[in-house]
Formats: sequence, structure tokens, C-alpha cells
Amino acid sequence: MQNEEFPAIRYDLAVIGGGPAGISAAIAAARAGVSVAIIEKNASLGRKLCITGKGRCNITNACDRDEFFANIPENPRFLYSAFSGFSNEDLISFIEGLGVRTVTERGKRVFPASMNAKDVRDALREELRRLHVKVYYGTAATDIIPESDGSFTVPLSENSMKLLAKKVVIATGGKTYPGTGSTGDGYVFAQKLGHTLTPLKPALVGITTAEKTDSAAPGLTLKNTGISLYQGQKLIYTDFGEVLFTHEGLSGPTVLSASFELAKTGFNNVTLSLDLKPALSREELDKRLIKDFAKYSRRAFSNSLQDLLPKSLIPEFVRRTGIDPSKRTSEITKQERERCVTLLKDMRFTVTGTGPMDEAIITLGGVKGREIDPKTMESKIVPGLYFAGEIIDTTGYTGGFNLTIAFSTGMLAGKSAAAKTT
Repeated sequence: MQNEEFPAIRYDLAVIGGGPAGISAAIAAARAGVSVAIIEKNASLGRKLCITGKGRCNITNACDRDEFFANIPENPRFLYSAFSGFSNEDLISFIEGLGVRTVTERGKRVFPASMNAKDVRDALREELRRLHVKVYYGTAATDIIPESDGSFTVPLSENSMKLLAKKVVIATGGKTYPGTGSTGDGYVFAQKLGHTLTPLKPALVGITTAEKTDSAAPGLTLKNTGISLYQGQKLIYTDFGEVLFTHEGLSGPTVLSASFELAKTGFNNVTLSLDLKPALSREELDKRLIKDFAKYSRRAFSNSLQDLLPKSLIPEFVRRTGIDPSKRTSEITKQERERCVTLLKDMRFTVTGTGPMDEAIITLGGVKGREIDPKTMESKIVPGLYFAGEIIDTTGYTGGFNLTIAFSTGMLAGKSAAAKTT
């Protein structure tokens, strides 16, 4: 016996994707009084949200407007209207209004006070329930079909079901962390409907280097470290903060932001420099080494650096100096000491690339902003179709900026869609 096709179910708005952009679009539309459905391929909402900020959820950044846009290196002007309508301050008020208290940490990064991303997810899910938003779990949209009356048919992968919606928001995320559901479906829909994409590249991801550090170093995190990228002799990026040594190269917040620049410029003739002691000048470091070497004058060189460097970094540092590890510290020459100073201020790595897309925090590229109305998030090509979040070609650095983009564009898309569902 053949399976009968399930009847179509009608909604004012269908939102494809249950991440922060999709959830905020659904909440904004439902608060405006329209019927909303979310299509979510996972068994739960906000899978990627729950792993942001190492599971703590870096909701946003409490910086001012100018600083916010300075941290959006890709297409910031596109976000002016969305941010004006729903800023980082509005996002904090919104989350706290759902019963989640927030705290602000170093770098103005805002987290839930519980330091548990699931508390944010659960509060958003409860608001969807309160607003009677229907969530279709464990199913995916297989197509978006514009109809002659301006509405859309959205077939689902489960049980031959399909939704009929007056408006559609695509909030499927990018191609990073595919295990959370971000497998690039939205890009396929967008292209089929006539949109073009800027090239998709992994951004905010670890950097791979030709030099593999000593086996003791991977896993080491250095705080208050200077980082610079050079293409040939030209300085192309500089930052200050945490750096993490990995088996393949380097990671950590500053390196992730640096990878954004690499995604745009490429890796040809690029080196990365670490300033291990940015608070000290070369002269001050030299005096410090003289003092430490005098203190440990009877020890081997490799056993005289514990006051200056983490234990796990010392073997790598000693190897790079070219100084015999067993050489007595009292016998270190001025030239050898100068090599130590240079290495402390400029530990160089040859950049070979970045980690793969499935290890990146965010996708660089996406649906071209010029094909989307920034005042509404509506497609300029297909009326009634809206975009929100990572699928759009606009990206920020780490620190809560990308989640803010997701919530701001989601709120604008949902509000705009609701206003046109008459």
C-alpha cells in the first residue's frame, strides 16, 4: 500500500534553522502576532549555541558602537540597520528579560552568570513555547519553492510533510561544525533561488605552521602574548592576548582572529611572530637574563629559564636558540644572550595554512550582502525570502561579535517578515 502524502500545514512564517539567528527571527515574528514554525534537523535547538565560548556562551560584547563595528572586518556597513534595531545592549536586555542573568568579563565579553550555554538555550526554547512557535525536530527542509501567489512551499525530509508559508527565513548557519547541523544547506537553497555567494573559507580557526613545536608544548596556553603576521617584510596583522600551542601549529583567541586575515590574503610568504614578553623592551629583557643567569650560574642553560618561561616551553625555546642545553649558564656569551632576547621578542613560525572548515568557528563568505536589503534582511531577488546569521557574507572576530550578528539579523528578519504577512 502506497503512503499517502501528508497534508500541507500553513504558517505565516517558516524559519529554516534552529540556531540563534533562527530562534530570534521566530521570537520576533511570534511577538508580532504571526504564526511561526521552525524547521530543525537536530533533535534539539541551538546545538552550536551550546558549544560557543567553550560551552559558556559568549553572548555578546559590551563595547560601544564604534568598537563593535571595528570588530566586524567583513562587510560591517551591511549591519548598521540590524544593529540600530537590536544592538548588543538590546541583546543583553533581551537575554536577561528571559531570566538569564549575565556577567561581563575581560575584553567586555558577556556570558550567562551560570557560565552554562544551555541556560541560554533553555530560556530561548521556553520563550518559543510561550509564544506557541511550532518546532519540527529531526527533519530538514529539502527545497524552498516560490508559488505564484508570493507564498512558499517547503517540503520536509520527514514523512513527506510540507509547509506552506507566506514568508521564509533562511537561518541555516554556515559550513562549520557540521555535527551541529551546519552543513551548508542554506547556500544550496540561496543559489537555486538566484543568489550568488562570495567564496566560502574557514575563519576563526587554528593556524598550521611548518615548525612543529617540542612534544611538551602542545596544550600550553600563553597569556599576555603579542602576535604579528608578516607577508614578506610587511606587517599585515597584530594583536595581544592568549595563544595556544597545538600539534599542528597555533590557536587561541588572538590566533583565531589572525586566521581571518589569512583567509583573505592567503598564506604565501607569511610568517607569524610571537612576542613572549611584550611588556619588556629588549634592554629590559637583557638585564633580566643577566640577573637570572647570575642566579643560576652553576646550572645548565636548559635549567636556568624557569623564572622566565613556562616549563613546557623551555625545551622548544632552548632548541631554537642553538645553544647547547648542557652548557653552564655562567659560560653563556653576550652574543648567545642576545639570541635569547631576540627569540623572546620574535619567535617565528612559517605559516602553511589554517585548520579545515569543520574546525572553524565561523564561515567567511556567504550570500552576498548586496543581494539582501540591509534594512529588512529581505532578498532583493525573491520577495518574501529573508536571510539571517552566518549564511550572510558578514563576519566578526571572536569575543561575542558573531552571536550578536546572528541575533541582530534574526530579530530584524523576523520583525520584517511579520510586518509583511498581511
